[in-house]
Amino acid sequence: MTTEAAKFFATALTIAIGAIAPALGIGMIGSKAVEALGRNPEAESAIRTTMILAIAFAEAVAIYALVVALIIKFV
Repeated sequence: MTTEAAKFFATALTIAIGAIAPALGIGMIGSKAVEALGRNPEAESAIRTTMILAIAFAEAVAIYALVVALIIKFV
């Protein structure tokens, strides 16, 4: 395996793993938020705010993975 092939494989693996985990996390966050809204509709604003904040933190992990994959690819 050449160096370029190893870099390509490492880049692909980094972004694949770095995108799967946040996607699962965001799905679970959304699922639990809808479940909480079904149980307590009066708390919609608090649930929505907390959900959006949690989604932003989970999405940050995917952005970090993208940055690492780009560093691997171009260095």
